[in-house]
Amino acid sequence: MGLGAPLDVCFQEVEWTPGARGALSTDWAAVYEATYDDLVRFLYRLVWSDDRAHDLAQEAFVRALRHEPEQPRAWLYSVARNLARDEARADIRQRRHLKLVQAESSDRVAEDAEQEMERSEKREAVRRALDTLSERDREALLLWDAGLSYDEIAEQTGLSLGAVGTTLSRARKRLVEAHRTGEDENVAHL
Repeated sequence: MGLGAPLDVCFQEVEWTPGARGALSTDWAAVYEATYDDLVRFLYRLVWSDDRAHDLAQEAFVRALRHEPEQPRAWLYSVARNLARDEARADIRQRRHLKLVQAESSDRVAEDAEQEMERSEKREAVRRALDTLSERDREALLLWDAGLSYDEIAEQTGLSLGAVGTTLSRARKRLVEAHRTGEDENVAHL
């Protein structure tokens, strides 16, 4: 009996070292048969999309095949929940970003030259504040602002996943401080 298309695809997506597939200590076909449908139902209740639930379940199995967890079923649910949570966060960030872009474009239509000049000054102040940050802090903030997940930021910057949150927190604090310092200097020059 074949493994079924989704598990076959999982096996194809995993990069195997020579002989590794035969060395699996877990009967993944049995785990798949016993877990896949329940895992998809669980994910569906988190993402409310049948296609996304299947995609996330498949991704959880791919990761399990790479990691060979001791307790596959519990591990799969934990990873699946985290994948769904990461996706939800990315969706929220994307919606916020789109709202900001839409608000910005509608504001442009209505604003006059004075408002545009004030806005340009604010943008320049933010740019100057960003320039005071280290390359690592600036890159992490800009990637986060672009909607990347912590995993993606870690991959792009070479930071460990645990360091991403700390780096972003410190970078935000430094950015606010630099912006305030810049505003204080502007007020002093008036």
